[in-house]
Amino acid sequence: MESLSLSQARKLALLSQGLLGKPSEGCAYSKSLEVIERLGYVQIDTIAVVQRAHHHTLWSRNPSYNEAHLQKMVAEKKVFEYWSHAAAYLPMRDFRFTLPRKMAIKSGKQNHWYQKDHQLMRDVLARIEDEGPLMAKDFTGENRTSQGWGSKPTKRALETLYMQGDLMISERRNFHKVYDLTERVLPNDVDLSLPTEQEYGQFLVRSYLRAHGFGSLTEMNYLLKGVKNLLKHALNDLCDSGEIEKVTVNKTEYYASNNVLTLLNQGLNEKQVKFLSPFDNLLIQRKRASTIFQFDYLLECYVPGPKRQFGYFCLPILWGDNLVARADCKVDKRTSTLHVIHLYMEPTLDKQDNFLEAFEEELSVFAQFNQCNHHKIEKVSRC
Repeated sequence: MESLSLSQARKLALLSQGLLGKPSEGCAYSKSLEVIERLGYVQIDTIAVVQRAHHHTLWSRNPSYNEAHLQKMVAEKKVFEYWSHAAAYLPMRDFRFTLPRKMAIKSGKQNHWYQKDHQLMRDVLARIEDEGPLMAKDFTGENRTSQGWGSKPTKRALETLYMQGDLMISERRNFHKVYDLTERVLPNDVDLSLPTEQEYGQFLVRSYLRAHGFGSLTEMNYLLKGVKNLLKHALNDLCDSGEIEKVTVNKTEYYASNNVLTLLNQGLNEKQVKFLSPFDNLLIQRKRASTIFQFDYLLECYVPGPKRQFGYFCLPILWGDNLVARADCKVDKRTSTLHVIHLYMEPTLDKQDNFLEAFEEELSVFAQFNQCNHHKIEKVSRC
């Protein structure tokens, strides 16, 4: 069994994620699509203190990314919205692997957030079938305290129909979801065959290892329902076939694809600073980030102000092969300025002057990505 140092593990994780490695070839748009297909999903989030998470995560891996790329991917039906561990954009090539969850929700085997109002769901579906794509706000005209159009129950009906596969999100308008019948959103050539349990389990394993380099059963099962046994069987089968193998990091056992260690022969840009989204795929599992990068991170926008340690929306800062700082950032649209309210450097950070020089250089680029003409660092300290 191969034993990896923490430094080697971090390098595998970063290169598998498409961070700090050799830039991929092709046009800017194709590189953006390649990012989603490599990662398997990009999480959607509503917080807009800086550029939203789905755009930020793509830009972190493709500096030539712009918002039009994602809009084009949706319009060309290369990606679609559904649920990963959270709301996300997923590659259309993986559509069939969302069917098990949809069928489980539709049949009642898996609970969703809302109790189903079947009559209201039928009414909503019929109206979209007749009128075409609609937003939740289009269902107006009846008493809001009733179970009719415009009430919260209607929004719940839309979301339930979406989660169980009857509806899809055809686009977003000013970030509002536009719902349409699934058959009108899907491309004609999409694979609609239901995967077997074996196929589904192996897909989940392969997707995780492609995106992360190595992982444990617990990590692969993160916020998923009803798939732990499928994952166990898949891991055993893929180990038996030789497609994956076991490795250790600090005496902890993980699984990895049998060819992933060749990534260690590739270079890593250790001079590059990266501003990461709090919802970035690299560190969305905080325990893994703590174990591999020794970086304890909490997004404090959900923490009451007086109890915050670092700030409302601190971005993890990657430099070389480690997470070395966090920056509480905010865009001021009125002055077109990206403010770093407070930059906190980790106690383990050395070569501080070199880091600050690289940070300032990347901050200028990050400001441009956030459509700001100016940037300002207001305070710098050690954690």
